[in-house]
Amino acid sequence: MEINFLAILVAALVPLIMGFIWYNPKTFGNAWMRESGLTAESLKKGNMALIFGLTFIFSFLIAFALQFVTIHQTGALGMVGGDPLKALPSYSAFMADYGMAFRTFKHGALHGFITGMLFLFPVLAINALFERKSWRYIIINSAYWLLCVTIMGGIVCGWI
Repeated sequence: MEINFLAILVAALVPLIMGFIWYNPKTFGNAWMRESGLTAESLKKGNMALIFGLTFIFSFLIAFALQFVTIHQTGALGMVGGDPLKALPSYSAFMADYGMAFRTFKHGALHGFITGMLFLFPVLAINALFERKSWRYIIINSAYWLLCVTIMGGIVCGWI
């Protein structure tokens, strides 16, 4: 089982593309700016090349980690120590039977959604609560990431 870097690279683009849509003033951008205490003028002062570059790197890390959540065969590979050449013949038999099981966009999206609900939402909500942000702020950002990791999980798992 090899890492599909092309799928990870494509999945890493999802937060950037979705961010252009989600945080656009015609969608949730104005509400997000209001709830976060930002203005259009203050947003223009940031180093956008650095922000987008780091966003892509961080999104790549998320997409890379999602393969271990969405692709169950990575668990089987972990059980043999990560080197299929050193595995017992039962590993090859298992992979021959189940190597492509549950490798669909739908399955990956499900696991991405679960990861978003049970991991990302609580992390974002905890930070926002301590920052004294509103529930509207929490919902806007959490829903964005929930949608992103759902799509990213689908891409990582389903891209064969």
